[in-house]
Amino acid sequence: MAELSAVQPPETVFDDVEVPAVIHRIARGRPLRPVWRNALGGLTYEMPGFFVKFAPEGSGLPLRQEAERLAWASRFTPVPRVVDAGEDASGFWMLTEALPGRSAVDARWRANPEKAVQAIAYGLRQLHENLPVDECPFDWGVEYRLERSPRDLSHADEPHRSIPIDVAWARATDPPPVDQLVVCHGDACSPNTLLGDDGEWSGHVDLAALGTADRWADLAVASWALNWNYGPGWEPLFFTTYGIEPDPERIAYYRLLWDLGP
Repeated sequence: MAELSAVQPPETVFDDVEVPAVIHRIARGRPLRPVWRNALGGLTYEMPGFFVKFAPEGSGLPLRQEAERLAWASRFTPVPRVVDAGEDASGFWMLTEALPGRSAVDARWRANPEKAVQAIAYGLRQLHENLPVDECPFDWGVEYRLERSPRDLSHADEPHRSIPIDVAWARATDPPPVDQLVVCHGDACSPNTLLGDDGEWSGHVDLAALGTADRWADLAVASWALNWNYGPGWEPLFFTTYGIEPDPERIAYYRLLWDLGP
């Protein structure tokens, strides 16, 4: 689950957490491999051919929201197909089919960042082109996000952390005009793109924030995340591969909005 900023990845591989009873029931004796533990208590396990996510009751993790978005998006683009989902007193769970490929931040692709960056840009372009805006029931536009913002930059990346919150909020509430409305991923950071063994884009994961917005809402963050995961210097290749000239005004705006959350 990547609901929080990837500047400081909130997930850690784990093997010291008791498997929730509902996950044991879903597994039905199949082997479980712990994959991620979210800072808010969310758990992800892999079992043969599937992944299962669990959001504890009261965690606030938008797993139900992600299940709804995956069910819609899977008709148009390669994302995990929801096999089943449900909840009990302990929390909400979601079972999805595994997609082929490895995360773009897998050690194999960290060692070959050029291929990873190209796949990230190409995959994002495909997602923007293939998801039908007119049919999308989900919103991720500026107004939607500002209504849910905690108005807090204490955990933001520099240079945003040093901006007075009233100044940042004034900037955030004065957005640039929409360039092109698309269905955005909502968390287009590098880990959420998958690559096949041939280095080609194979799908996207973690779509809890998917919704309609200016394409720069994704582009600004996807390009920014390259610095966090591969080091500086990869943004030109990203924009060239996507097929667009950088827009400094929109990039600056949507990076600030990202740090203001959610």
